[in-house]
Amino acid sequence: MSSPRNGYIYPRYFGINLTTMATLAIIAQITVALSIGYVWIFRYDNIVKEFKEYGLSDITRNLVGASKIALSALLVAGIFYPGLVLVPALLIAFLMIAAQYFHFKVGNPWQKHMPSLFLLLLCLFIAAVAYKLF
Repeated sequence: MSSPRNGYIYPRYFGINLTTMATLAIIAQITVALSIGYVWIFRYDNIVKEFKEYGLSDITRNLVGASKIALSALLVAGIFYPGLVLVPALLIAFLMIAAQYFHFKVGNPWQKHMPSLFLLLLCLFIAAVAYKLF
């Protein structure tokens, strides 16, 4: 337990109090949302090439893109309405697992695996904080 402030004792995990974990989760939410927005809006031509390389249809690509952007918007809304965070974080994590699968399937180098792996870990952290595991 940490020192009392305003009559409340804040629990600590790994030496970090819960308010700090919530702040880290918000930073992670913003990072995930901005990363997805950047890739799916400003680097869309790269996405088109990758989905063709993976052998996926245009409809699949557009569905995945719309889903990621909508889920990212929910992560940002979750900053103000925390109840919205858990499901979008888990769904984005699932999409990042799928991205890892397709990177392995086509034999991409490890450098291409890293962005989706990083976002996967961030989403799992966000979900753990939202589920109050930390």
